[in-house]
Amino acid sequence: MSVRLAHQPPARPRPSSGQRPPAREPASQGGRWSRFDLRGMPYVLVSPYYLLFAVFGAFPLGYTLWISLHDWELAGDRAWLGLGNYAELVADAAFWNAVGNTAGMFVLATIPQVLLALLLAGALHKRLRGRLLLRLGVLLPLVTSVVAVAVVFSQLFARDYGLVNWVLGLTGAGPVTWQNEKWSAWIAIAVMVDWRWTGYNAIILLAAMQTIPRELYEAAAMDGASSRRQFWRITVPMLRPTLVFVVFVSTIGGLTLFAEPVMFEGNPMMTGGTTGQYQTVAMFVVKEAFRDFDMGYAAAAAWLLFVLILLGTLVNYLFTRRIR
Repeated sequence: MSVRLAHQPPARPRPSSGQRPPAREPASQGGRWSRFDLRGMPYVLVSPYYLLFAVFGAFPLGYTLWISLHDWELAGDRAWLGLGNYAELVADAAFWNAVGNTAGMFVLATIPQVLLALLLAGALHKRLRGRLLLRLGVLLPLVTSVVAVAVVFSQLFARDYGLVNWVLGLTGAGPVTWQNEKWSAWIAIAVMVDWRWTGYNAIILLAAMQTIPRELYEAAAMDGASSRRQFWRITVPMLRPTLVFVVFVSTIGGLTLFAEPVMFEGNPMMTGGTTGQYQTVAMFVVKEAFRDFDMGYAAAAAWLLFVLILLGTLVNYLFTRRIR
């Protein structure tokens, strides 16, 4: 018979009354990194965007405001004017003509563009043969060069041998000189813009449609709702946040319209036709800055365009927020 004695660790000596306890060890490097990972890393990850925005967004915006308060020639004297450029711009008939052209082409292009994109997204959302190819096909206008688009549409809307005038001739209507009249130039440019950007908006709306639960459609079908009623009563209200985004982007793009009318004009004068019948505000800014070399006046026009975009976005937001 053997007896096993349990081994007990030696007792740690207690400090005497006059002796201080040992100091606590400092936090390890791993603990500090963990705290930085939780608190500081999110700011590090988002900092590149704010740095780029500060350099390429905030600084140019503030510098443009500073230039707009001066008589600032591109390569000449500079003098302080205060709000003189803005006062002259408000009384400039050419500027308001550009504002009217921009607003007219914006209405003709944006409203049909959003409606067509919504209907096209609804059609692509259904089960079709070759659905992937069809979805890729609607993005082809987006990757097409603006110059190629302008050349093709200039031929389509040509006065003598254009396809559009040929079709109008079959219906008994006379040929239209599309570049000479304000309304005809607006329509031609709006068609060009719609052809280029409708597919892009349709893909965005299609991606949002795919997130809508199928149970809603199944319940509506059991209640006897037709496909058209399901589309307007379920799909459209569920797409409200995406529609707001699409409308905002289309508003900004429509009010800063530049490439399409410039290529439709076919010359670098930025006049928008002989009488400025389709000159946009962006074209007016470029003309004042780089043809007339008046940077201060162009900067003031750019800031008024910025205000116009804010007002247009606000109006569209008040309209789209009523979608239920």
